[in-house]
Amino acid sequence: MATRSEAHWYKSSYSGGSGTECVECAHTVGSTLVRDSKHTNGPVVAVPVHAWQAFIWALEGGKLEGREP
Repeated sequence: MATRSEAHWYKSSYSGGSGTECVECAHTVGSTLVRDSKHTNGPVVAVPVHAWQAFIWALEGGKLEGREP
């Protein structure tokens, strides 16, 4: 698995354009890594591949829009 420094990070297409809510992602063999682009040395969340795919499918299908926490 790639380390956080070896990973190819890219800005999420779901990040806003204002520069205040940027999220970066990187894919590894078994997970997707997520971090705050303004704090690249800060915490990284590792999401298992199957959970990341389900999350993206839910976003694309509109199943997460308008949901309250």
